[in-house]
Amino acid sequence: MPAQEAHVSAARHFTADLLESWSIPRDERDSAVLIVDELAANAARYGHECMTLQLALDHHVLHIVVVDSGADVDRPSRHIAPDEHGRGSGIVEFLAQSTEVHQAPDGREVHACLQWSA
Repeated sequence: MPAQEAHVSAARHFTADLLESWSIPRDERDSAVLIVDELAANAARYGHECMTLQLALDHHVLHIVVVDSGADVDRPSRHIAPDEHGRGSGIVEFLAQSTEVHQAPDGREVHACLQWSA
């Protein structure tokens, strides 16, 4: 989809609907939707042309991958007050059991894993 803020809500609603059809428990579904919201918002902000959302379920682990066509994003300095920059990556890191960012010449891929008990 285009890397535009108008499409972030579509990614969020798609995720919520799909995870409900997969019978993901409500709390974990809400966490996953929040992760997708943050990653898609970042892709819309920094990804220049398009973004892709991938969701995969594997033995009680949800893999969330957002790929965009943007360049690497500079992280804010630790000397800047928290109110001076977004908290999206912190939210994702708090909710997910693991996160990885891969930068390629044609874009960036962010992978977050969310695990829940049966």
